[in-house]
Amino acid sequence: MRALKIAATGMSAQQMRVETISNNLANMNTTGYNARRAEFADLHYQQMARAGTVNASDGTVLPTGVQLGLGVRPTAVTVHLAQGALSATGNDLDVAIEGNGYLEVTLPSGLSAYTRDGGLKRSAEGLIVTSDGHTVSPEVTIPSDARSISINATGEVYAYFDDTAEGQLLGQFVLAGFTNAKGLEAMGSNLFAETEASGPPLLSEAGSDGLGTLRQGYLEDSSVDAVREVTELIEAQRGYEMNAKVISAVDQMMGATTQVR
Repeated sequence: MRALKIAATGMSAQQMRVETISNNLANMNTTGYNARRAEFADLHYQQMARAGTVNASDGTVLPTGVQLGLGVRPTAVTVHLAQGALSATGNDLDVAIEGNGYLEVTLPSGLSAYTRDGGLKRSAEGLIVTSDGHTVSPEVTIPSDARSISINATGEVYAYFDDTAEGQLLGQFVLAGFTNAKGLEAMGSNLFAETEASGPPLLSEAGSDGLGTLRQGYLEDSSVDAVREVTELIEAQRGYEMNAKVISAVDQMMGATTQVR
C-alpha cells in the first residue's frame, strides 16, 4: 500500500525536525548562535482523475478531480536571524554586534569567513584573533606594553600606555553585511562562508550602511528560545507518533487481507 511509503516520509520529516531542534538546544549557550527551523513541502500528486476532465459518458466536467498526495519532503533549514541578548563579561577584547553584520576573519587557507562571535583573543604576535586563532580582518596588532585596550562603537581600537594619558589608535574593525544573510553557509566553529545565495560581503564601518555597532565588554548570547524549542519538540514527537500509527494501521489492514479466503 502507498500509505506505508507516505507515512514513512512523514516520519522522516519529523525526525529531521527533531534533529534541528536538538541542534538548537545543544547550542543554546553558544555565542552568537541563531536558531534554525526545518521547513517542508508536500511531494508530488498522483493524478487519478484530473480536474476539468470531460466525462466521456455524459459530457459533464469533473469539478475537482482525484489527486493523491505522496507525502512530504524537506525544503530548507532556515536561520532565524534574531538579535541575541548581550551579556557583560568585562573583558577588553570581547565585542558584541548590536544589529546587522559580521566580523571578517582570515582562515589558514587565506579565504575569508564571517562570524558574530566577538570573544576575541590576543595571539603571541599581538594580533587580535578569534578563539580558534583566526586573524580578524583588517589586522590589528596590540603592542606588548599596552596597559589596556578600548574599542568604540564604530570599531576603532585604541591602546593605552602607562606613560601617556591619551590612547593610541591601532586600527579599526569593519563589519560585513550581506544582501541575503540567510544564504550564508555555516562552517561550524561559529563561522560562515559567503555563497551565491548570500551575495558578496558589503564591508563598511560599524554603524553605517545598515550595519550594527560594536559594544566592548559584552558577548551576544544565543537567540534560542528554550520554551519554544520544547513546544516544537512535543509537536514533532506527536507528529512522528501519528505517522507511526498510520504504518501500524496499514500493517493490520494488510494482515487482514492475507487472512481472507
